[in-house]
Amino acid sequence: MYVWPCAVVLAQYLWAHRQSLPEKRVLEIGAGVSLPGVVAARCGAQVILSDSEELPQCLQSCRSSCLMNHLPHVPVLGLTWGRVSPELLSLAPIDIILGSDVFFDPKDFEDILTTIYFLLEKNPRAQFWTTYQVRSADWSIEALLHKWNLKSIHVPLHSFGADKEHLASSSMPGRHTIEMMIISLAQSEGTSLYSTLDCSTR
Repeated sequence: MYVWPCAVVLAQYLWAHRQSLPEKRVLEIGAGVSLPGVVAARCGAQVILSDSEELPQCLQSCRSSCLMNHLPHVPVLGLTWGRVSPELLSLAPIDIILGSDVFFDPKDFEDILTTIYFLLEKNPRAQFWTTYQVRSADWSIEALLHKWNLKSIHVPLHSFGADKEHLASSSMPGRHTIEMMIISLAQSEGTSLYSTLDCSTR
């Protein structure tokens, strides 16, 4: 199973903040191999892993990672970005949302942020911790953050020891431009997601 460079960087951030993770309720979206979620679980967080319900091979990768890391009881859910499914509606409260390299294809950006906004509106104190690879200077989520009443804070990689070329005994992060940000709900009187989004499945 291939681990994307962004996952290694996000896992390093979790490890750097491991003392704050016990009993935190964590959801990883687009988890795939699930390195960040696995690290969070091993550090004592209550983790749920998720990936697209349309990609059963990715859901199987989540389950396999759990088994290999002796975490057989970590739940794995099919959650598709932009779709308000029964699984999304029934999620228990969460404190942290994780996503590594989910901002991969611009056509998915709004669906991702729609889902993040939905989760943050239900959990106003929660945060979305995400790492992404800079693939084009023309790609930006700033307008979408404003549209969905979200704000972001840039987290320098050197602040948590993730600027090393051979992070976690891997040369992968050093060969790519990786960034990290924390997204949260902005102070706003915007309309509720329920009034702007069709909650039917597609």
